[in-house]
Amino acid sequence: MIFDDNEPCYVISIAARMVGLHAQSLRYYEKMGLIEPARSQGRVRFYSQRDIERLRQIKTLMNDLGINLAGVEVVLRLTEKISELERQIEELQLELSRYRQAQA
Repeated sequence: MIFDDNEPCYVISIAARMVGLHAQSLRYYEKMGLIEPARSQGRVRFYSQRDIERLRQIKTLMNDLGINLAGVEVVLRLTEKISELERQIEELQLELSRYRQAQA
């Protein structure tokens, strides 16, 4: 069976163990807006593989690079913006290529 990276499938205790953090840290990161796990109808948090990767990135930024939570938030926001801009550049390059082919 193949899982989508966005499919929420890990409860908080498993997610915390996978990342090597305390469940309370995951709750705090959620409170700070760094992570947004899915919720069941019973309000149980479920984390996707993409959430796990983001938590690992947060942990790396804090532990290996010594960045505080405010800095982590800035780094994550800038990383997302860069990815968005890179996608826009690809779209524009494709559009320019099509335009040039139509003119030839």
